[in-house]
Amino acid sequence: MSAMRLITILGATASGKTRLAVELAQFLGGEIISADSRQVFRGMDIGTGKDLDEYGELPYHLIDLMEAGEEYSVYDFQRHFLKAYIDITERGRQPVMCGGTGLYLDAILRGYLMVEAPRNDSLRLELADKSDAELVDILLGLKPGQHNTTDLLQRERTVRAIEIAKAEQAHTAPELFPPINHCVVGIRWERSELRRRITERLNSRLQNGMVEEIERLHAQGVSWERLLYYGLEYRYGSLYLQGELNYNDMVQKLNSAIHDFAKRQETWFRRLEKRGVVINWFAGGDGLATTVKERILLSQKKTLTFQKE
Repeated sequence: MSAMRLITILGATASGKTRLAVELAQFLGGEIISADSRQVFRGMDIGTGKDLDEYGELPYHLIDLMEAGEEYSVYDFQRHFLKAYIDITERGRQPVMCGGTGLYLDAILRGYLMVEAPRNDSLRLELADKSDAELVDILLGLKPGQHNTTDLLQRERTVRAIEIAKAEQAHTAPELFPPINHCVVGIRWERSELRRRITERLNSRLQNGMVEEIERLHAQGVSWERLLYYGLEYRYGSLYLQGELNYNDMVQKLNSAIHDFAKRQETWFRRLEKRGVVINWFAGGDGLATTVKERILLSQKKTLTFQKE
């Protein structure tokens, strides 16, 4: 099987990934594959920044697949990605993956198939009496190189990470990932400008009804515990709605947490590079899409680097 090309757009939150991905997909006759861990859920629109109006008539995939409140894993994402990728390429279209979820990007760019890790009720019962610190010790014992620090901060995530690590240990038969030629485009901003963009975007989301969206999701049956699990916007919005934070504190703490998250994303990207993923970095700003399109047109002359499987 010959390798096909995948263009990936990555960058920190608020860096402008969606806009660039849309322009490239329109230019190349392509379709978008989202690599965002929360945009798969229906009804979670403002807090996840789906920005569906930016897509226009452009086809997109892996958005609005699941009901809010359901579980969705990296394993699920990888299988859905492969289905969408094969469908797009078989129709002669150009797949453009866009997102900032490190685990999702890693699962595709490094080309290994995830192991299915179904819910293990007997294991969960065994872990129920463990303290948070004990759970972290168990996880680090299973995966000494654990680098997803979010899994170490929330009990539900830690239990799930242990579940996955146990399933990986029990899995012995390696599976091959289809060959893909990767072209990865990264967007970088000067730090103060990225901070300004993050704050501006948060204010816009709040003005456009983000808190009301969270309140509606809870009214529809999504528990506060599950909303806390769905990321920063839903976590801090839920704390405000439960009366644990006043509005100003919620905004300030959320804004600060998103800035910290952007730093962690950049750490993820550096880790990807250390593991062999070639990222072509471009400065954000006016003319970004034109510059990237020109470089892609000249890619055969090595102005862009493609990583071959």
